[in-house]
Amino acid sequence: MKKVLVKKDAYFDSVFLMLLSKELTARPEVTDATVAMGTPMNLDLLTDSGYPVADFKGAGANDLVIAIESPTAADLETASQAADTLLARKVAPRSGSGGKAANPRSLDGAMERIEGANVAVISLPGAYAAREARRALEKGLHVMLFSDNVSLEDEIALKTYARTKGLLVMGPDCGTAIINGIPLCFANVVRRGRVGVVAASGTGLQEATCLLDRFGAGVSQGIGTGGRDLKNEKVGGLTMLTGIEALAADPATDAILVVSKPPARSVADKVIAALEAAGKPAVVHFIGLKPGPASSAGPAGKSGKSGGKIRWATNLEEAARMAAGQDRPAGRTFDLGDADILALVAGETSRIKKGQKYIRGYFTGGTLADEAWILLHGLTGAVWSNNQTDPAFVPKDPMKSVGHTVVDLGDDAFTVGRPHPMIDPSTRTERIDAERDDAEIAVMLVDVVLGYGSHADPAGALVPSLAAAKAAAVKRGGYLPVVASITGTPGDFQGFEHQKAELEAAGVIVMPSNYQASMLAVKIMEKVAAK
Repeated sequence: MKKVLVKKDAYFDSVFLMLLSKELTARPEVTDATVAMGTPMNLDLLTDSGYPVADFKGAGANDLVIAIESPTAADLETASQAADTLLARKVAPRSGSGGKAANPRSLDGAMERIEGANVAVISLPGAYAAREARRALEKGLHVMLFSDNVSLEDEIALKTYARTKGLLVMGPDCGTAIINGIPLCFANVVRRGRVGVVAASGTGLQEATCLLDRFGAGVSQGIGTGGRDLKNEKVGGLTMLTGIEALAADPATDAILVVSKPPARSVADKVIAALEAAGKPAVVHFIGLKPGPASSAGPAGKSGKSGGKIRWATNLEEAARMAAGQDRPAGRTFDLGDADILALVAGETSRIKKGQKYIRGYFTGGTLADEAWILLHGLTGAVWSNNQTDPAFVPKDPMKSVGHTVVDLGDDAFTVGRPHPMIDPSTRTERIDAERDDAEIAVMLVDVVLGYGSHADPAGALVPSLAAAKAAAVKRGGYLPVVASITGTPGDFQGFEHQKAELEAAGVIVMPSNYQASMLAVKIMEKVAAK
């Protein structure tokens, strides 16, 4: 039996929704439960799943929707009461020191409680987020705007106003930042250092800052901009430009790293001009664009106020290495030597069965998926992805892999009514489980993203599905190599070495970066094709 509860004007972010959903699903009288906001897509999902439309008729995007399935009417009533109890417990204010509410209900209340705060993180429905962001800016606060569904007009107005006050608006839909050493939202624990990063890319910022930590350079600031900042000419890179100017004036920053998905041409020109004016060594990585003249009006190393200090990177690892001053020797791709790579590839391909011929990438990080499919597409000429920029290689059915496929499982198509796969790995494990009997898979490629906001044990949640896929290949008389990378640091609460050990114990090859993992997958495919 199925029932839907609607809580009017009750907005919660994805982490809250996931936690409540998991607690409900774990109850003995509950067969299944979905906790989501009442967006049109989510309501369509409930309709398709057979929930009574009358229960949620009139629900809107700012209303909380709790869908419950139970074996009997009595179980359903018990589950409904439990949902109300859990919800009340989670939203009830807790007392803190001095008798003040630990969960302030307003911006003013938060400022009273946290004296000296200069950054506001805002997660509200889009219609209200812009208003609260404006209030925060008026009070002299930088803004991290986690909310999506903020209109383009509001974004431009907020960022234009912020520029006049020398403040940052990180977002909308900005999920990662590291400010003064403090990780915000989906970010990692990285050492303080001399490289400042500005990124229009969430997991791109995570991968770059984690690699900077590994290379010993550390991070002075990690500033997210939101996806439209460089992509939309009307926004014009306002946050990126403010971020570059702030890092240029920061005595704790010696070098600047810029990461972005392909920007608008006019915006790219502004970014390069700002880096020239900054006068500090800078590294630019526009994901998916060739470095140098093709991606801006100026060539790599162009002279100017920076003295020709702008350099161009072709992948996230190279970008971090350049910014850290640790360039890899020419011609070297891997940390392992050539002989070790050849031996590794030979061992992983020796038992592969004829007919295994495709790479399948299952990613939780959108930018990491982009880096993988762009690299693999350039080398194979035929990689399908829901993120593909060539419509000819966008699968008609995003739920099913075809040929070489790299799928971004954090895309909206997969997160309707459920949390992002970095929070709840089941979106990915279900996809792997559904495709493990495909006899044409030759190698699997996965990312594991650690840090705040991510699952407590992403490797542990992933390993059973990977092990089952490898076992299925052996049962067919073949073998399945699985290659992974871990975006994280030893400081992350999940434990970097523990995550690596869990994967390796399951026979997964763990490479030092997403780039190296993708390149190893290509090496394996080349060997398979040559057999």
